[in-house]
Amino acid sequence: MKNLIMSISLVPEIATDDYVGFTFFMGCMAMMAASVFFFFSMNSYDRKWRTSILISGLITFIAAVHYWYMRDYWYVNGSSPTFFRYVDWILTVPLMCVEFYLILKVAGAKKSLMWRLIILSVIMLVTGYFGEAVYRDQAWLWGLISGVAYFVIVYDIWLGKAKKLAQQAGGPVLAAHKTLCWFVLVGWAIYPIGYMAGTPGWYEGIFGGLAMDAVYNIGDAVNKIGFGLVIYNLAVSASEKPINA
Repeated sequence: MKNLIMSISLVPEIATDDYVGFTFFMGCMAMMAASVFFFFSMNSYDRKWRTSILISGLITFIAAVHYWYMRDYWYVNGSSPTFFRYVDWILTVPLMCVEFYLILKVAGAKKSLMWRLIILSVIMLVTGYFGEAVYRDQAWLWGLISGVAYFVIVYDIWLGKAKKLAQQAGGPVLAAHKTLCWFVLVGWAIYPIGYMAGTPGWYEGIFGGLAMDAVYNIGDAVNKIGFGLVIYNLAVSASEKPINA
């Protein structure tokens, strides 16, 4: 108990104008609350959707734990917790790709689709980390490679095999797939803005004044919680009426 009290007393005060710190705190709380919601709702729909909801809860729970550390890192050091952020992403973003496979299993999706999306997401993240933390003088090049992997994912889910499977499934699955596609196209596009705000390159004059961490934090909350809510809505809707084959 004494150690707990000492730990609490060492938490630094949040400045009233520390908007980045505020987004770290709100991101942590929001994603923890989302995890509780997803985990406790798992008995509300058909059993076949529970794995998808479990993954949604894991995504937000992993993020909440990392945000707890990133929040303290920011308060103590006043610098971006790049390492913790990419550890979070390397765990949660591939899981978000797994969600596409799980909801499309009803239309016969194969594991090859899942692994393709996972590998592309890992390439996107690893090259992004190289540009942001290792080879900052070549950030534009690593960002370009990361962007190519991202656009291949966008193509696969919007126009490729995943789109065809979603059309075969129809009903709530098709609706959920479309919404997730929009999250990837629009929501994930927030991250390149954060990347350009925090790395040197020809784009500094455009995005250099933005707070990189605030952009990332908002993007994480919107995308990770939003993904889970789409899956939750699919599970509830599909449990209420049969899916059109």
